[in-house]
Amino acid sequence: MVKKYIKYAILFLVLLFMYLPILILAVYSFTHAPNIGPFQEFSLQNYITLFTTPELTGMIGGSLLLAVGSALIATFLGTTGAIGAFYSKKRTDNIMSTLNQVPVVNADVVTGFSLCILIVVVLGVSKDTYIPLVVGHVVLSAPFVYLAVVPKLKQMDPSLYEAALDLGATPVYALFKVIIPQIASGIMSGFVMAVTLSLDDYFVATYTKPATFDTISTYVVNATKGSQTQIKTALWALSTIIFLLVVVIELVFNLAPAKKSEKEAGIEE
Repeated sequence: MVKKYIKYAILFLVLLFMYLPILILAVYSFTHAPNIGPFQEFSLQNYITLFTTPELTGMIGGSLLLAVGSALIATFLGTTGAIGAFYSKKRTDNIMSTLNQVPVVNADVVTGFSLCILIVVVLGVSKDTYIPLVVGHVVLSAPFVYLAVVPKLKQMDPSLYEAALDLGATPVYALFKVIIPQIASGIMSGFVMAVTLSLDDYFVATYTKPATFDTISTYVVNATKGSQTQIKTALWALSTIIFLLVVVIELVFNLAPAKKSEKEAGIEE
């Protein structure tokens, strides 16, 4: 019994350590307080500032467009790479998995600096074209999409694809009708992860973005160095919104499969 309470106490402390800072920030985002300190009266001013300041709305819109666009490309590349490796020979699959691990464990600052040298300096592509930035975020995210899709492929019966071909289906038809539906949850998880990585990235964006463009991360870092208190506190509201969106997305992705399993179990009974 004592061990059980100790286990729950440790779990509570870990969760408290992880979520208390963002919860404090969320609470203060609904106040007039210019700093984290004495609690002041309730206010929605930070949220009003966030959605009425052109500088902030432009930054958020640009960041979301970049995140979704790069995530779509990364999802396509990561998914096709995972499927290709899965249906390749064992040696090829192992090589692909090993190569995919390199960008995952590599430091973001190294990735960003390397891409800047290759694309901007060697190839001569201007940062103002946004190509280095998009390529950087695709390179950052695609390996994680690969890792999200591979487990779903391993859970799938590999003979289903061959069976579809034997029954006269074309490779493309079999891909979209047999394989994609079975790994759809992995693809969606990879896409959401790619969007999150793009929004969270600082180093790759710093080395590859145009001088006049800011992502959420680069803007937040620069804003915290400035003296515009109203902008700083509006970013508390932005952080709260992002946190709530992540929580909602995680709940949807975790509860949807559970409901599907319960429904299938009910049908079988």
